[in-house]
Amino acid sequence: MSNIVAIVGRPNVGKSTLFNRLTESRNAIVEEMSGVTRDRIYGKGEWIGYEYSVIDTGGYVRGSDDVFEQEIRKQVELAIEEANVIIFVVDVTTGVTDLDDKVAKLLRASNKKVFLAANKVDNTGRVGLSSEFWSLGVGDVYDIAAASGSGTGELLDDIVKEFQSKEIESDSELPRFAIVGKPNVGKSSLANALIGEERNIVTPISGTTRDAVNTRYSAFGFDFVLIDTAGIRKRAKVQEDIEYYSVLRSVRTIESADVCIFMIDATEGIQKQDLNIFYMCEKNHKGIVVLVNKWDLIENKGTQSTKEAEERIREQLAPFNDVPIVFTSAVTKQRIHKALEVAMKVYNNRVKKIQTSVLNEVMQNEIAHFPPPSLKGKYVNIKYITQLPTHAPAFAFYSNLPQYIPDSYKRFLENKIRMHFDFEGVPVRIFIRKK
Repeated sequence: MSNIVAIVGRPNVGKSTLFNRLTESRNAIVEEMSGVTRDRIYGKGEWIGYEYSVIDTGGYVRGSDDVFEQEIRKQVELAIEEANVIIFVVDVTTGVTDLDDKVAKLLRASNKKVFLAANKVDNTGRVGLSSEFWSLGVGDVYDIAAASGSGTGELLDDIVKEFQSKEIESDSELPRFAIVGKPNVGKSSLANALIGEERNIVTPISGTTRDAVNTRYSAFGFDFVLIDTAGIRKRAKVQEDIEYYSVLRSVRTIESADVCIFMIDATEGIQKQDLNIFYMCEKNHKGIVVLVNKWDLIENKGTQSTKEAEERIREQLAPFNDVPIVFTSAVTKQRIHKALEVAMKVYNNRVKKIQTSVLNEVMQNEIAHFPPPSLKGKYVNIKYITQLPTHAPAFAFYSNLPQYIPDSYKRFLENKIRMHFDFEGVPVRIFIRKK
């Protein structure tokens, strides 16, 4: 059985703070207000040689009409079902509440091993306040202060006793595909459609997703990490701190991803903010797949509609328009698996290595047919080409006079490399060095 620990409790008791403490990260957004965490967030921790996965959940609320609270409740119930150990977090400064009773009832029905963490015991005056939580009847009570880490060692000592193995399967070597785009283009809907479950909360409200949500996808011959991100809006429109941190998480996700599945809304087309996100992916040298979502909402489509739309998109993405474009609908699941096939092909293009002998044979032939322009009576010779040992494709051309090779000729070299070796969807860098 996997070592999976779910952190549950009512809103604003310190679940995300404990998550960050157990995973030794800052992956969960922490703010002094309820409802900050919405989706299930996954992380990894290690204690005395035992590895484990941790699930952070939103605050559990019962009987609310709020669309977010209803969806958060579903996410909490799914996390409880998925985990084999549960940490039930309560707040000693408020004592037992009606919501605590409701969470405890849910946990008693789950028949899972529960550890009750009485949080915010961060001074000697609060020691002993946790005794009233024994009345919830869910498990042993532990005094902790998630912010400082006090008491978490004793809690983990007992939790790891429930694990049957010391290691969990690592996904650190798997390809990382990040779904990026503006708010409300269908990123979470696509993630849910691919996974086949409601892993991420979906509403028509922009900004629903706040944290970057990682999911291991292993089906139909694919094996990768899929990351749903918060929508990236213009900086001037980001008004609250929580959204600022959400956007920051999305930017960091782009930086750590291998391939960015860049989603746009077919009903809106490419707008300025879409281009900003696209260029962010390109500048970070990530593989890019363009997904035109909500294609099912386009009316009066003709036989040439897809081709015409694709041509318009490529014009807008110039000069880097050698990217695959897939027209999808996350709601009807139209061509979503085609998108995965294309994303994997782009990933393979990004990690592709060309043998130096083959590279020189092909490119020297192209250079001989169209050599660099001479300048001031000096002839420029390119004598040797090699692929650099970088994460993204980069090639060094060694020349006697590198300073005289114009940018237009560098673009010529890049286009020839793309033509012969297929680097579709991947930015290619060209360096001219002194031989």
